[in-house]
Amino acid sequence: MRRFFSGVGLVMLVVCGIILAVTFVERLPSNPTAFDALYESWVRLLEYVPLFLPLAVFMGTLLTSYNLTKSSESIIVSSAGLSPYQSSRPFLICAFLIGVFATTVINPYSVKISSDNITPDHLQLIDNTIWLREESDNGYITMNARGMHKSGDILIFENATVYTQLPNFKLTTRVHADTITLSDSGLSAHKATTWYADGTTQTGPWEAQTLLTPQTVLDRYLQPDQISFWELPNFIHRMESIGAPVRGHRVQLWTLLFLPLTMIAMATLGVAFSQTKQRRNYSFGIKFSLGIITCFAVYFLVNMFNALGATGTLPPMLSIIAPPLIIIAGAGIFITSFDTI
Repeated sequence: MRRFFSGVGLVMLVVCGIILAVTFVERLPSNPTAFDALYESWVRLLEYVPLFLPLAVFMGTLLTSYNLTKSSESIIVSSAGLSPYQSSRPFLICAFLIGVFATTVINPYSVKISSDNITPDHLQLIDNTIWLREESDNGYITMNARGMHKSGDILIFENATVYTQLPNFKLTTRVHADTITLSDSGLSAHKATTWYADGTTQTGPWEAQTLLTPQTVLDRYLQPDQISFWELPNFIHRMESIGAPVRGHRVQLWTLLFLPLTMIAMATLGVAFSQTKQRRNYSFGIKFSLGIITCFAVYFLVNMFNALGATGTLPPMLSIIAPPLIIIAGAGIFITSFDTI
């Protein structure tokens, strides 16, 4: 288990270092200081971790098995009478623990720090603009904005226009401002131009009471991967109560819940590729290359099932649990066939 954690850690260190360096160079011109660019690169890196974590587990399994074979330890273990399933048990336990840690710790931490720097890139936009709409007994409030960012507990909308309507849909006012702030007390702007239905115009401070809050806006418009694993069940329940689509959020929930199973599948695949009866001339490079190609095929398989689940062709849980089960079954058959040669 110590060898396995070391192998996976080494792979993660190399991959994370490359991604962090590339992202840092890319973000450096758009940030005032190098520290800000480094922090933004760190936030982006945490978002990429779920993508290459299964690959890191697979490569770590190959690397650990190669070191054990090179030192003849795996040969000694086999000679002692342990089957491949018994000798691979530490790999599977470690992979399971890595998946649990990624789901319960890394994902909530990534969502927490990324939510402090919300931009329109994190929102599901219509026509590349932000649209908010609220219905109440007093009528309707509709807001359109070109940009948005978060500052503390408030949301600041840039180049925004607000339309207020009566319950019979009659337009009463149109408000435009360079920046409009949304807080728990409502919408406000330091300087806004207001057009009334009678043709008059007024320029100055503006505010309006609304049921919208920064948290409700983020909950409604954030993409599924911007919501913590611990908050997803309650979020799905709230969205279902108002009739909002939650298929993508269900896929995200099942993805995080079965991430340990995915890690076990990649570790099992790594054990299958590392099977050998040679003490010397172990063709690690060839098997490593074939393993990388197989990982790309597995990545395509997982994405295909995820797409089927997101479109409703397959139930969300089935679309997530099917790929790792297929991988485990195929790798298990290969290990059994190799062991009986």
